[in-house]
Amino acid sequence: MGCCESSFLPETHSENGQTNQQQHPHHHQPPSGGPPDPATNETPPFSEFSFSVLKGATNNFSSDNIVSESGEKAPNLVYKGRLQNRKWIAVKKFTKMAWPDPKQFAEEAWGVGKLRHRRLANLIGYCCDEDERLLVAEYMPNDTLAKHLFHWENQTIEWAMRLRVASYIAEALDYCSSEGRPLYHDLNAYRVLFDEDGDPRLSCFGLMKNSRDGKSYSTNLAYTPPEYLRNGRVTPESVIYSFGTVLLDLLSGKHIPPSHALDMIRSKNINLLMDSHLEGNFSMEEATVVVGLASQCLQYEPRERPSMEDIVTTLAPLQTKPDVPSYVMLGISKQEEAPSTPQRPLSAMGDACLRMDLTAIHQILVMNHYKDDEGTNELSFQEWTQQMRDMLESRKRGDYAFRDKDFKTAIDCYSQFINVGTMVSPTVFARRSLCYLLCDQADAALRDAMQAQCVYPDWPTAFYMQSVALAKLDMHKDASDMLNEAAALEEKRQRGGKGS
Repeated sequence: MGCCESSFLPETHSENGQTNQQQHPHHHQPPSGGPPDPATNETPPFSEFSFSVLKGATNNFSSDNIVSESGEKAPNLVYKGRLQNRKWIAVKKFTKMAWPDPKQFAEEAWGVGKLRHRRLANLIGYCCDEDERLLVAEYMPNDTLAKHLFHWENQTIEWAMRLRVASYIAEALDYCSSEGRPLYHDLNAYRVLFDEDGDPRLSCFGLMKNSRDGKSYSTNLAYTPPEYLRNGRVTPESVIYSFGTVLLDLLSGKHIPPSHALDMIRSKNINLLMDSHLEGNFSMEEATVVVGLASQCLQYEPRERPSMEDIVTTLAPLQTKPDVPSYVMLGISKQEEAPSTPQRPLSAMGDACLRMDLTAIHQILVMNHYKDDEGTNELSFQEWTQQMRDMLESRKRGDYAFRDKDFKTAIDCYSQFINVGTMVSPTVFARRSLCYLLCDQADAALRDAMQAQCVYPDWPTAFYMQSVALAKLDMHKDASDMLNEAAALEEKRQRGGKGS
């Protein structure tokens, strides 16, 4: 999904002309913390986002962008989005009722936002804009542990990968605990996410409650720590119990109630507990260690459960394939190596963009004229002023220059039309975008293609032009993604859907 220009974080310009993220005057400063983990120095700093930025990034919180949706008592809506800098994000929405006090929400978010670890899907920002309460995190593109474990299509997770998941998530929880955030709310297989390398990471969203004083668990009561049922409070020991339920998931490949699993463990029937899809391809010695650890974590009395540090120490020696990348063990393609070929059949426009054939794109834009601008402007009679006539005249001069391939003149004329600002035209932005490409100004071309999408959010041509500009900027993976999104919108339009 491409994003319009509003998807920038607010910027200021320094004396040397570079742009910096603006600090809002009402920013709550983060608590002081240690230096970031060296393995995560590419993670953006934690900051405040405006609602308009997140609205633009998620295509107005489109239902097509929902990646997670669960819990009636504690709504958990998570959207996929993309910022202007091309970075994918996950955005979790709360209701104002969940966090009525914006200061309290901001302080909680800052507390989680100071955490930085390679085993976490790190929190990179929040939004507290009037009634809106949102958290923003790194986006993990390879689904949840629940999907790979319970709803797999190609292959089940092999044993060594299950041990890696257990170890990495224990490391994440141990890190959070050492940084003063030992509480994790509703830990389960849906909270474990896989990044672009297929490495398991713990969602940062569980480090914050679903509400200021609401329920911390939305799962079935059979999986809830017994002390939570007694007093309604999450403790560090409750998190250990929930980690035990995740270990059961990894062992069995099913969501088995702890009481039932403990009965099997007590009767020493480990084979009955193990996932039959593993077909015996696991070490019974290692399985016995993990079963014993799960049993300890699930003890009824909190004080009898192991510490997270002990859990990390127990799981570390079980890592038997340290040199095999996670994406290989998961049986998925590494994101950067995704093929550049489109996933859908392409139209003439799509094919021209894939081939980077600017001459063919020019012919198509000339033929299409302004048919896609219908409905993007409703002008009243009063607006037909002399200024309007002059503006339309400059557009007409631009059209003549564009048709005659005088692209520099077309840029000047179209710019006069755009700068007046009385009327917006996605076609003019698309045409000027192509002119910029033909004048070797790919950055300007990308901006115009994004502006065309701002004016007309579901217009395939805007996405196609972005794909060409991105390819010119050597951002080939993003260009391929954009081309596929454009093709999907065209397909939707042919089916009579919204993307016409």
